[in-house]
Amino acid sequence: MNHYLLTYHLAADYLELRPQYREPHLALAWQAVERGELVLGGAVEDPVDTALLLFAGDSPEAAEAFAKADPYVTAGIVERWTVRRWATVVGRDAANPVRSSGNNGFQA
Repeated sequence: MNHYLLTYHLAADYLELRPQYREPHLALAWQAVERGELVLGGAVEDPVDTALLLFAGDSPEAAEAFAKADPYVTAGIVERWTVRRWATVVGRDAANPVRSSGNNGFQA
């Protein structure tokens, strides 16, 4: 299992146009969650110009298929998107956990 970040670069009028596409976008997102593909998703604030969606899987295909079907993308309120593998190494859900061999001078 790997993690993939789907990054949306949002149009300047995203917040004004979003309401008319939000319900079908959220339906698509929750379907991806139910299939175990989408882990987290949401917009980055101040300013709202980017959104990030974290996918888990063996390939980037689920993230790419999501973007191609997303009403935000097809309506043009996402100006462009990318999918990149994210090499997660720390955290309970890290794809490839790496632990320190020592405490590096820190005490618990």
